[in-house]
Amino acid sequence: MTPFDNYFNVIEVGRRLKIHPETVKRLCRQGDLPAVKLHNTWLISGDILDNFAGTYSPRRGARRKLIK
Repeated sequence: MTPFDNYFNVIEVGRRLKIHPETVKRLCRQGDLPAVKLHNTWLISGDILDNFAGTYSPRRGARRKLIK
């Protein structure tokens, strides 16, 4: 058993939450999804992911509209 068995990267978390991996990175940077950054990789604990997945609801269409 390695110390990182219960950690997931942004691609795995994106698949689990059905969101884009860049969105996962943004959530990690903002502190909304607690994660550890190791070198250039975000790692999310399985326990934290389970809690987050139960409360997260993606906001579709939340982009700003440009006014011309």
